[in-house]
Amino acid sequence: MSDTDPALMTAEQLLALYASRRLSPVEALQAVLERVARNNHWVNAFALLNPRALAQAGESEARWAAGRPMGPLDGVPVTVKDLLNVQGMPTRRGSKTTAATPATEDAPAVIGLKAAGAVILGKTTTTEFGWKTPGDCPLHGITRNPWNSQRTVGGSSSGAAAAGAAGFGPLHIGTDAGGSIRIPAAYCGLVGFKPSYGRIPQWPHSAFGQVSCAGPMARSVRDAALMLSAMAQPDIRDPYCVHEPPRDWREGLEEGVAGLRVAVVRRLGYAPPIDAEGEAAVLAAAQMLSRHGAIVEDADPELPDTRQIFGRVWGVALARLVNTMAPEQRALLDRGLEEVAEREGGMSAVDFLGAEALRTEAAHAMARFHLKYDLVLCPTTPTAAFDADAPTLKPTEALWRDWAPWTFAFNLTRQPAITVPFGLDENDMPRGVQLAAAQLRDDLCLRAARVLERGLAAQAPVAAPEAAQACAHHHDHHP
Repeated sequence: MSDTDPALMTAEQLLALYASRRLSPVEALQAVLERVARNNHWVNAFALLNPRALAQAGESEARWAAGRPMGPLDGVPVTVKDLLNVQGMPTRRGSKTTAATPATEDAPAVIGLKAAGAVILGKTTTTEFGWKTPGDCPLHGITRNPWNSQRTVGGSSSGAAAAGAAGFGPLHIGTDAGGSIRIPAAYCGLVGFKPSYGRIPQWPHSAFGQVSCAGPMARSVRDAALMLSAMAQPDIRDPYCVHEPPRDWREGLEEGVAGLRVAVVRRLGYAPPIDAEGEAAVLAAAQMLSRHGAIVEDADPELPDTRQIFGRVWGVALARLVNTMAPEQRALLDRGLEEVAEREGGMSAVDFLGAEALRTEAAHAMARFHLKYDLVLCPTTPTAAFDADAPTLKPTEALWRDWAPWTFAFNLTRQPAITVPFGLDENDMPRGVQLAAAQLRDDLCLRAARVLERGLAAQAPVAAPEAAQACAHHHDHHP
């Protein structure tokens, strides 16, 4: 990260400078806002900016000046995906069907960040109700990849990934029901972590509440762990959340992978597609983990066909959503969303319960698999980011072929999964690899991701140029 531009620093770097009085939260926020003013008109990361952000930064500056920071993120700029409530700001969910009424309460993850002292920069764009991977929505249009404006950022945490890559602050909340944190993070060269289900409380539950969770998106593994520490606080509004004592998830982060058993997985109940560069990245990551003492081997968790399960969970959730709307509202929806809802909306209760039984079977299979293996290593996406302007065609097939074939299984099983940047392809676009662990072993995902991050930086320090510099480089290509 940059040594000089606060907009490109990690949260840990900012906090160290605040503590030494060499930088103030107001100066850091101003650096971020200048970059937003310069680049957001073509990146399109924000649903709206927080008009109180500068005032919040000023309050943080006063606390630091008094030597009394209120928490471990005091003065650090963060963004919130526009599927989550921020008090005083509307939650539009990327949809023209929603009202611009300000939310009256904060979502649990937002409460955690605010309690840690974070400055809410604004709300980031999402695909409509978080339904798909291509990074566009009816309400805000197309969000573009800061590495190359012709490419998608992915979704559904579109604006969060774009903001992270463009230098619009270090920390970003995404949500993930089938890969919606990990896919855009991989496309944009970020760390994206879907924690164990219930680790970060949800309220209100989304359309995909049974498989979805919020999580951190950041430019470093340590920042993702720091952000998780603030967000993962039990909340009485979510009866399904994990009740564990608060902890700093950076503790133990540098312990490495020596002695851990890692399975390189190529099947998730079917053989998801992967291109040659993605395959090479996984192989290189496996070799790196092995060099650091992990026991790495190919293995198959022998899952049921996860396409059959997730397609139904996804489709029924969307059908339920569409069925709550009046015909005039439905006319405003993303056509692809409506297509999936129509296709799956007539499913019988028996078929849906059959899919839920298969989901449980998949979860049991992965739990047994983790009796032998501490970690799963696999691709995050089948390719690098694709064309941002391509129409969404045959979304049900695209889901398991082009968008989320490597990610949605870990939502079905509710286990933690992280994507970590692992170099650039021949077109200078980021690639990521994915690590998953048994439910509630979020620490193992973070430890292994940190090994890969450190290893890649040591062997190829020029392999990942500042995304925000790429931002400026590719600006000329914007149509």
